[in-house]
Amino acid sequence: MNNSAKVENSNLITPILLCGCLIICVSFAIRSTFGVFQIPIAEEFGWPRMDFSFAIAIQNLAWGIGQPFFGALAERMGDRIAIILGAIIYAIGLVLSSVATTPEAHQLLEFAVGLGIAGTGFGVILAVVGRASSDNTARCHLVLQRQRVLADKS
Repeated sequence: MNNSAKVENSNLITPILLCGCLIICVSFAIRSTFGVFQIPIAEEFGWPRMDFSFAIAIQNLAWGIGQPFFGALAERMGDRIAIILGAIIYAIGLVLSSVATTPEAHQLLEFAVGLGIAGTGFGVILAVVGRASSDNTARCHLVLQRQRVLADKS
């Protein structure tokens, strides 16, 4: 009985889960750094902070708008294509926004960054991980999550 528990636990961490975590970590780590650069960019270009903040707001809106489209693309064309397309759009948006010289250009290019985040974010990645997990693994995750919630309440 003890050996079967070890086998069950070893199946909790799969290559798909690890790759999904890596993609999400990289995607959101890059996204999280924009706040760090707000003041230096505003000072360097002489932009009001409002313009940079508006660009980040546009990025977040594009992320929300792009989620259903990337989900539909993943269902129709495959998860791999949706994730790769999202990563390409994300990279293009980042590179082009790094050379933007006006607030308006930066705001426009942050829309592309937001779409890229939608393609490499939770919606597509969690669907891949969810389909790849077995029923036993899913049950084990639910039990572990329930135990954590009950432990937090006590």
